[in-house]
Amino acid sequence: MQDFSDGDLLLTASAWASQGHNLAIAVVIKTWRSSPRKIGSIMIIRDDGLVAGSVSGGCVEGAVIDSALATMQDGFVKRLEFGVADATAWEVGLSCGGEISVGVVPLSLIGVDILEIVQKKYADRYPIYLSFDLKNMSVFEKDEAFSATSLDTEQKIFNLLISPRPRVFIIGAVHISQYLASMLTGCGYAVSVIDPRTTFAKEERFQDIELITLWPDEALDKVIIDAETAIITLTHDPKIDDNALDIALNSNAFYIAALGSKKTHESRCARFLKKGFDQTTLNRIHGPAGIDIGAITPAEIAASILSEIIAKRRKVVKNVA
Repeated sequence: MQDFSDGDLLLTASAWASQGHNLAIAVVIKTWRSSPRKIGSIMIIRDDGLVAGSVSGGCVEGAVIDSALATMQDGFVKRLEFGVADATAWEVGLSCGGEISVGVVPLSLIGVDILEIVQKKYADRYPIYLSFDLKNMSVFEKDEAFSATSLDTEQKIFNLLISPRPRVFIIGAVHISQYLASMLTGCGYAVSVIDPRTTFAKEERFQDIELITLWPDEALDKVIIDAETAIITLTHDPKIDDNALDIALNSNAFYIAALGSKKTHESRCARFLKKGFDQTTLNRIHGPAGIDIGAITPAEIAASILSEIIAKRRKVVKNVA
């Protein structure tokens, strides 16, 4: 099952509202200890009981859905507290040792207009800043930026920052790419495979994955490469890979990688040094791509690259023997 990002969930909420459905949005506004979901995690609940997203590992969702259906009727914000010391928490199964606070807000207090603004900003890859006024029961979209999702307990304001959906451009419709694209999609990344070689770039090999049969410079010139973007080259062909790496190194991409041996990577860096790139810039390229886990098969190599992408985006340093 695909792991939807918070922005995707709000797009779904907007679509439900445009279809005439009532709905509520549940957001984790505070956590303690080993809570199963981070602050800012979203679940949306429709008037017919359909849900998307989650606010826990599945242990409190039933109670949140009941509360959401009730708030659609009375129009009030509800704040739910779950913890192991609470009999209700044990009843719903929150036995992981953590505690969470969940705010449940009906559509009537959010407004379709805010969902439309969110939809446009998310499509244009702008950060979204939403503030939930838990005291005066309102939700508003803010133009001024705040650095992180947080709860102001004194003012009873919950600020929710939604970044653009992370995405990955894979250069080369090769065997590894088939596994990697599927794994990335399952982890919530938007994935595009770029390869001008139509012999490899066939829909039958990449079902439900965006295929772009252009040269990398043509394809990447049409998109915004921001800090939520990763670019990975997998063709082993410098005519194609270098084309993409040149653009990647001049962008804000959070992860840049290239497949190949250490010797291949040394040759690659030598070519880029001749192009005028300095060593500090070239150090942004993860080469060989992926964490060293002794991967041999295409699926294992894909898993090693996925792991490195996650570690890089989550800013986790992994030391693998």
